[in-house]
Amino acid sequence: MVDIAINPTQEMNVEETATAKKDAAWAAINTPLHVDALMVFIQDIERLFRINPMLVFKQWHASGAASYSMAGTNYSHETAFEFDTNFYVKQNANGIEIRYEDGIKTKTTFEIEAVVLDNGAQGSKLTITDSYASVDEDDEQLHSVDKSLVAWATDLQSFLMHWRRWSRFKSWRWYMQRVWMPMKPSGRRITYMLLWISLVEIALIALGVGIYFAEYR
Repeated sequence: MVDIAINPTQEMNVEETATAKKDAAWAAINTPLHVDALMVFIQDIERLFRINPMLVFKQWHASGAASYSMAGTNYSHETAFEFDTNFYVKQNANGIEIRYEDGIKTKTTFEIEAVVLDNGAQGSKLTITDSYASVDEDDEQLHSVDKSLVAWATDLQSFLMHWRRWSRFKSWRWYMQRVWMPMKPSGRRITYMLLWISLVEIALIALGVGIYFAEYR
């Protein structure tokens, strides 16, 4: 049902596979966080979903300590589709389980285990598994199979690497929570490009000033 493929990054290995059955798919990433730190990180359910670059949210609501509702557009297919579902979260010994009340996807699990990274540091492995209700190949619900798992895992890994490096700075955490998270994925990409363009312009101005003083002073 779900085909997934992913290119490994240089800094962290990204593993992926698909089940032999047709009702589940998973992706696994190595992260620089210790198991306890990663367990705390995944408790922020809204942040987890908003990191997914294929989802644009129109509504997000926490209706209880472990109950949520969300609605928006999923762009993981060539033809985007709308989603609107309620779900609840259950914490397990090694992660969390998200169960959906509506749609073809029945649950998403996040499982954590300790690993030793390539650089010898102690890190963690996060496995994300999407489970689906069994349907026929010609079922109309197939158009709403969420194919964003690979992109989600990749961006989540990237976010965790930045989190490990920058989260000790309050200003960075404020920006990510108050500015970055509410943005649409397209807005994040545009902001990223504008920041790089601004940095290049500043560097060119500094170079010009340096040449001026070197030549005429």
